[in-house]
Amino acid sequence: MLIKIKKESGREMLALLAAKLASKGLHHCVSSTGSEIVVGLEKSLSQDVMDELNGLGCVSEMIPISTPWKLASKGFKKEKTTITIRGVTIGGQEVIMMAGPCAIESEEQLRNIAKQLAGARVKVFRASAYKPRTSPYSFQGMGVDGLRLHKMLQEEHNMLIETEVMDVRDIEIVAEHVDILRIGARNMQNFNLLKEVGKCGKPVILKRGISATVEEWLMSAEYIMAHGNHQVILCERGIRTFENSTRSTLDLSSVAVARQLTHLPIIVDPSHAAGRKDIIPALSKAAVAIGADGLLIEVHHMPSDAKCDGKQALLPQELAALSIELDAIARAMGRSL
Repeated sequence: MLIKIKKESGREMLALLAAKLASKGLHHCVSSTGSEIVVGLEKSLSQDVMDELNGLGCVSEMIPISTPWKLASKGFKKEKTTITIRGVTIGGQEVIMMAGPCAIESEEQLRNIAKQLAGARVKVFRASAYKPRTSPYSFQGMGVDGLRLHKMLQEEHNMLIETEVMDVRDIEIVAEHVDILRIGARNMQNFNLLKEVGKCGKPVILKRGISATVEEWLMSAEYIMAHGNHQVILCERGIRTFENSTRSTLDLSSVAVARQLTHLPIIVDPSHAAGRKDIIPALSKAAVAIGADGLLIEVHHMPSDAKCDGKQALLPQELAALSIELDAIARAMGRSL
């Protein structure tokens, strides 16, 4: 159940509503975005309780939603969500290309790659300052220094920038430096992290966990939205199966399934799914054909020297050539790249 609050309602009325819900043993979460306030409840309400709440004078609408994801569901919002950041719209008619190195390694590296991506239709320059690695001895990223480099070079390449956030303690400084925050697959169910990025006010890319169901993925999006941030971009990045010819199995069916269940934009990361560069073009084309709103592709100017994930990184010129083919597929679907 979702309860929409009248815009003119003050804090006193909200406090009265909260007290009434608590007296009925109903746990709730208040989500405030701009001028709209929505109260989410896990359970449905009896007619008697609904009559009591309506009598408070602060309720504008009650929306019964059967799915556990309320704010992310089409029951709450039938039209597709679009997220516009400095002139770039994610979830609209254009398929958005997001590309860049797995990790920020140096100023020279970032500047070199960004310059070469200019002709590849890239709107968002991806690069991670913090890296979750399987081995504690692997390169862990440049941290704050990497964030500063990313932000400094943005003035030169004029693309939006995004990066991963791994720790609640880093959210504030990451949000200061980038346009989009990314929650990695390993942290999809880090609920404290999801709650806090729900308060940061910046768009969030939420990657699907490596063993997560579509429902669990949507419930993680709900955590972010329930805590005030409705600018969520879902990202399919492959799941763990018995198949070992690729790093993960890219589950494109999840894009089609999620499209029926949610109004949120959905992008695809073929790089982490493949773990190898040779099949990234084919996976990218399939993602655009199935209706993805964007692609998140790893690119490096010298993959053999990359500090992480070099085997799944395209060269900038390879991405530029691929973007031409992707644009043709997007146009056949009534969109563009």
